[in-house]
Parts: sequence; structure tokens; C-alpha cells
Amino acid sequence: MSTTDQVLPSWRPGATRDAVLGFLEEAQDLPRSERVACFDNDGTLWVERPNYVQLEFFLDALARKVGTNPEVAERPEYAALINRDMAAIGELGLPRIGLALTELFEGMHPDRFTQVVRDFAATAQHPSLDRLLKAAVYQPMLELIDELRKREFAVSVVTGGGTEFVRAVSEELYDVPPELVVGTLIEYDAVQDDDTPSLQRSARIVGGANEGAIKVVNIQTQLGRRPVLGVGNTDGDREMLEWASTGEGPGLALLLDHDDAEREFSYSGHSASLGESEPVLTTAERLGWTVISMARDWERVFPDG
Repeated sequence: MSTTDQVLPSWRPGATRDAVLGFLEEAQDLPRSERVACFDNDGTLWVERPNYVQLEFFLDALARKVGTNPEVAERPEYAALINRDMAAIGELGLPRIGLALTELFEGMHPDRFTQVVRDFAATAQHPSLDRLLKAAVYQPMLELIDELRKREFAVSVVTGGGTEFVRAVSEELYDVPPELVVGTLIEYDAVQDDDTPSLQRSARIVGGANEGAIKVVNIQTQLGRRPVLGVGNTDGDREMLEWASTGEGPGLALLLDHDDAEREFSYSGHSASLGESEPVLTTAERLGWTVISMARDWERVFPDG
């Protein structure tokens, strides 16, 4: 087996793998300070169907809350979720429901929130894939991250999900430290706890959900470095991928197409939090991005097959 064959072993030979290998080779000429890669999380590094993992976390927390305080279930936002009332969910709107879910953890210390997330991730099962949710990560992406690190890249997770939620698991799943996670930010309140400074979670979002153009803004404000590799799977990643691939030196935009209903799921890359937009596969063709077909380009999807 050649040295090239040992790189990205779960990626099938073809134009997509060649494009990735070509970029890795070209990027070695970049100064180390410019070797930055940004990966979306949901649907790019791990599964996002039938529900986002963070939504499963919130639903689990809601069920526990209702178990100790049944009156909570009467709140319209929670009632719509508990009853799976799609009409009510649509009428209330995802932003309002998301804010209500965030309030489940209002006043919690950040360290406690991190532990709650990790406790959930330790046992939560995917509803149809016969594996833990934290084991529903994509092996080919883990291999790509490994190759980037061998080439002294800084690898960041740029997610539409909650920053603290992803930070709680990013080191275990991807070996990405908390400071390299860019997501939707929750404000904290600085308080005195028995005359000792402390922090408490609020239900206020800083600057809006980390989708679309906000991803680019938050990469700059939180990382301070422009990526040369952007990896995503929906139109919510468009600006990030376009920004990463249009610098002066080598750059690559990778779009994962979920077209594998047999091993995972098959669905279009439209972000539920965005309005009408050009289909992201059309955008990819127009802008010359590299599209990863899960069905054709990946020999295996998950670490165990």
C-alpha cells in the first residue's frame, strides 16, 4: 500500500479525494499561522437527523423538568414539543421555542452545565442508528482532521448549536479544545456567590444564531484568523465556505451531500433556521466547491463501519 493510500483510508478513490489530497499538499506552502480549518458540526461532523443532538438534549432536560414540576408542561412552547404538535411549533416559531428551551438552564453555573451535557452524551442513544449519539460521528471527517493536524493546522468547530453544549464534548469527539469552538453564544451574568465571584447562564443570545453570515463574523471575532478550509453541509454554511475558498492562497470549500439513505439519511442541505435560498448544491456548482457524496465517496460512514 502506498503512502497516499494510507491517507484518508475511508475515502474512496476519485475526484473528491484527489481534491482533498491536492489541497493538503498545496497548503503545506502556507505559513503555519494561516493553516486554519473550520468545520460545521451538525450534519458535517456528526448526525443531525431525525433531530439535532442538542435538541435531543433539551427534550431530555424538559422531560426531567416536567417529572419534578408537571405544571411546566402547560407552557405553550413546551406543550408543543411534548405533544409533537408541528402546527403549534410552526405557529410559535423556532426562535421562541429555542429561547424557551434555553431557559431550562437559566441560572446554572457553566461547569455544572458542562457536566449535565457530558452525562447526557454518555448514555443517549440515536433513535434509529443503533449507537450512542456521541458515536454517530463521521469517520472520514475524523481522518481529515487527523491529516490536518499532521500538517500543523488549527482545527475549529463552527456550529449553529450552542457554544457551551459543543465545547462540553468537542475534546472527546474531535480533540478540539473549547477555545476553538465557535457557536451560538449565551450571555452569562457575573454574580457574587457567598462573597465569591461566580457566573450564571442567562437565556440571552449574543448576536443571534451562529448561521449564515454570522458564522464568518464570529470566526473573526472569536478566532481572529481566516480559514483556508471550510467544511459544511447546508446553506447555513455558505458564507463560511465561500470565505475560506476565496483567499489569496490555497483554499478549499467542502460540502457534504447527505445522499445515503441506506447507511445514514438522505436529505437536502437547507438550514431550517434560514428562509428561502438558492439550493446549496446549486451554489456549490456555481462557485466550484468540492461536493462530498456520502454514498459514493465514503467507504464507511461511522468509526465502527
